[in-house]
Amino acid sequence: MDMKWSLDELYTSFNSKEYQQDLKDFDEQMENFIKWTEENLNLLNNPKEKISEYLNRIIILSNLSSKLMAYPRLISSVEARNEIALKHLDKLQVKYAEITKPSVQFKKFINALDNLDEIINSSKSLKKHSFYLNEIKEKAQYLLSEEKEILISKMKNTGSKAWTNLQNILSSTLLVNIEIDGELKQLPLPVVRNMAHNKDEELRKKAYEAELKSYEKIEESSAAALNGIKGEVLTISNMRGFESPLDETLVNSRMDKETLDAMLSAIEEFLPVFHKYYNKKAQLLGHDNGLPFYDIFAPIGEMNKTYTFTDARKYIVKNFKTFSDKLANFADNAFEKRWIDAEPREGKRGGAFCSNLHPIKESRILSNFNGSFSNVITLAHELGHGYHGFCLKDETILNSRYPMPIAETASIFCETIVMNAALNEATKEEQLSILESSIQDASQVIVDIYSRFLFETELFEKRKDHSLSVNELKEIMLEAQKKAYGNGLDHNYLHPYMWVNKPHYYYGERNFYNFPYAFGLLFSKGLYVEYLDNQDTFVEKYDHFLGATGKNNIVDVAKLMDIDVHSPDFFRNSLKLIEKDIEKFVELVDNLK
Repeated sequence: MDMKWSLDELYTSFNSKEYQQDLKDFDEQMENFIKWTEENLNLLNNPKEKISEYLNRIIILSNLSSKLMAYPRLISSVEARNEIALKHLDKLQVKYAEITKPSVQFKKFINALDNLDEIINSSKSLKKHSFYLNEIKEKAQYLLSEEKEILISKMKNTGSKAWTNLQNILSSTLLVNIEIDGELKQLPLPVVRNMAHNKDEELRKKAYEAELKSYEKIEESSAAALNGIKGEVLTISNMRGFESPLDETLVNSRMDKETLDAMLSAIEEFLPVFHKYYNKKAQLLGHDNGLPFYDIFAPIGEMNKTYTFTDARKYIVKNFKTFSDKLANFADNAFEKRWIDAEPREGKRGGAFCSNLHPIKESRILSNFNGSFSNVITLAHELGHGYHGFCLKDETILNSRYPMPIAETASIFCETIVMNAALNEATKEEQLSILESSIQDASQVIVDIYSRFLFETELFEKRKDHSLSVNELKEIMLEAQKKAYGNGLDHNYLHPYMWVNKPHYYYGERNFYNFPYAFGLLFSKGLYVEYLDNQDTFVEKYDHFLGATGKNNIVDVAKLMDIDVHSPDFFRNSLKLIEKDIEKFVELVDNLK
């Protein structure tokens, strides 16, 4: 079965008639769009007609730009040195920056209207986009002058976005020197990081040490990129009048501080529960001072089964079918139509992601599949993202953009389906392995994500004052890990270079891309409990909820599932589910003696 994706549904090549035509259409549409806004948005007359026309034009442009940019972006994610793709992406980003001026004009036009609600209610098509329009009105207070907005947009292409591209190339092309079976090899970083899941403790430790050593080759460049990006973010955030980059992230995430604080307070309460798990795992592996970082992903138990890509497909589809035929058919189609690039290879970025391609109503998934159960779960996770996009396919592109905290809901829900199915059909011997794998993943999403949140908070605080050295960045990361992991990890074996490894730190427009994962996990856990209690009515309600995520804030969309996210008790109840798993894990380990 082919483990490389097909991008032909977007375009067959940069020279194809379709790509060249869309490029031409995009240029023409952009030129007409700029001209139309200049001629029509300087006066407030005929607002209903003008808003309708603007929406029609921006939808056409957004579909075109989304499709055009996805193509080189996806190619460069698996071919980091593909100069043609990078060149096209760079050109498209420069072209797209031209949308800033008409966009700012429209925002100012909307902000100047005193009767926006009345105008929206007078038109069926405007009602469909009421959330989009009202959000523009609410965010208008953070708008700068037209000239400044245009300047910022253009300078980002040679600022934060250029730093992002540099870091992507550095990490994607980094080769790790490692000795295996007496032979010195140079292997891609994702291949070496996957060794963390290997049964051989010596290899896990060797891979960890080789990985850390390899970062020395790119540490100064990575630090420069990180300082450049975070410095830009602080400058712009301050200019706009946000209290902090975190405040800006919350506004853009459609999430309020009350929700974040409710979740973080619950997480902090439950950290000792996770420390108990890490210590029990350390004890099982023969460590006295907590778990060394290189053994966080060490496999436990007797489930040594490996999966072919075809096995993974069958297993995921079978278990998705227990939830709904719609979900199972979606996943099966993704494998069949080659929407997934799963083969690890040099020049391909590490980790995994899903890119929802709204204009063609499809998705593309990148993973680095090596046959482990963990990799099967990763595929289920990314297919969940794809299913989320599938539930939004009939919305306009303006109503398909959901905020970061909700982004992880469907993915983690799909993980849970597969994980629980595996637990239910496992033998006693396999249960320990599957349960530990589930707890391991949850601990990453709660404990490690919390450490990343602490790191980024401190990074922004210090970056206000100066550019941080490599040693400062390593020190902040170690302190964040010590606070989050407590006595659960051996403090002599932490990961000072996690700031180099995680690409999310290098997205200038996605700061604090950490707490949304924790929200997604705990929100999904709460949803899964409701699913078990109300299976007959849940599926339809859940699909409707996913379809509404692009046109509601977090508080309101949660209410569609009867959830109050301002209550720490909601998050505590979800954490208690993980605590039950940890207690069962401890009991299983103690029974091994």
